[in-house]
Amino acid sequence: MNDQQTIQLTMRASDRDRQQVVDRLRGGLEDGRLSIDEFTERTGLAFHAVTYGDLAPLCADLPASSPVVVPEPTPGAAAAPAVRSRAGYLAGLPMVLKILWTTWLVAVSVNVVVWALVADPAGRLSDPWPLWVAGPYGAVLFAVSAAVTLFRRSRPAAASVR
Repeated sequence: MNDQQTIQLTMRASDRDRQQVVDRLRGGLEDGRLSIDEFTERTGLAFHAVTYGDLAPLCADLPASSPVVVPEPTPGAAAAPAVRSRAGYLAGLPMVLKILWTTWLVAVSVNVVVWALVADPAGRLSDPWPLWVAGPYGAVLFAVSAAVTLFRRSRPAAASVR
């Protein structure tokens, strides 16, 4: 190992770097490459890691499309993240939209239950009136969520604050 690699491995890791390693470990757990005990142990080590040298061995035996790489220091540029994380659709939404989606889901669920309970004694369901609650509000919420997601993805990576 040359001096440049040694210096890079002794550089301090950020919280984002640690979270990216944990996300990669989670992917290994989901793929069945790690047991829950291994995942728990490695996750604890990742959150307690101080340097890139502490993080690198945690994913050394896991295949990935983007392996843990110690970033090359470049003058005037920020260090690149070690691993890209995989996030769900709602993960990138602001908390306000997550709360609105949850509220919408609860309201629709309550309406569907009430609709099912007020069925006539023969067991026939009446007109599907809960669709009037679910449809328009759900469509507006979906449009706002899609617009926010597209806006956030269109911003340059350096400008996005997390």
